[in-house]
Amino acid sequence: MTKESYRPVVAVAGATGTQGGAAARSLLDQGFRVRALTRTPGSAAAHALRALGAEVHAADFDDRTSLEAALRGADGLFAMSTPFGSHPDTEARQGIDLLEAARGVGHIVFTSAAHADRGTGIPHFESKYRIERHLRGLGVPWTILGPAAFMDNYTVEWSLEGLREGRFVLPMPPDRPLTLIPSRDIGAFAAHVLARPQEFAGRRIDIASDELTCREIADALTGVCGRPIVFERLPVAHVEAFSADLAAMFRYFTEVGLDVDVEALRRDFPETGWQRFATWAAERTWPAC
Repeated sequence: MTKESYRPVVAVAGATGTQGGAAARSLLDQGFRVRALTRTPGSAAAHALRALGAEVHAADFDDRTSLEAALRGADGLFAMSTPFGSHPDTEARQGIDLLEAARGVGHIVFTSAAHADRGTGIPHFESKYRIERHLRGLGVPWTILGPAAFMDNYTVEWSLEGLREGRFVLPMPPDRPLTLIPSRDIGAFAAHVLARPQEFAGRRIDIASDELTCREIADALTGVCGRPIVFERLPVAHVEAFSADLAAMFRYFTEVGLDVDVEALRRDFPETGWQRFATWAAERTWPAC
């Protein structure tokens, strides 16, 4: 194989999840060989990635040997960590173990969270920042991406329940701007970075595709649903009853906010095709509508 025909190999952690799956698809579209790392190699999502040309490798965040085997010889790694369903300390440990297993990888892109490096006090932001600090001292070329709030969260059952009643519900003021990003754009920008590792080495970039108030989000959902959707502010105490972590996040969004320069990203990296919320929503199927 000549140097010109060599296709770099990128391992993708959490490849059968929303964010990792988006990264895997974007990397495949750009001609990379993709190793999809997953605990569920027999799942429908894993089979879908195989059909697109990915190699699926069984790997578990709690099994260092499986991680090392899956990462051996890889040119790059899309790394992520998952806070929910576990304790933030568990997220940090698993993320650091993944990085340690990737010491021989050529370039690591880690998706953290916007503002995670600013002392937010949000537990799952702080755990990601612990992973960031470890990555910086690992001795491997790296790039850190900090996605803003996920548009994809509005398609989960908790949000759909409100939409069925004509309500878009969040524990935030109606006119407080919120920066947003879909998983598709996270994956597309990560692939852009991995295609140009020298350009992005040692950089931390917060990313978002749009900025809207909660009232404007409700208006956009009105457009795709074809019936009125009104914004309703949920008391943050209701969120705290089941997750102090999420409550801390929404307090931060309300009191400080996520100041990601959306227009600069659109100007500097047009290849990503950053999706406005209305465009993203129009491409979805909304069973609650």
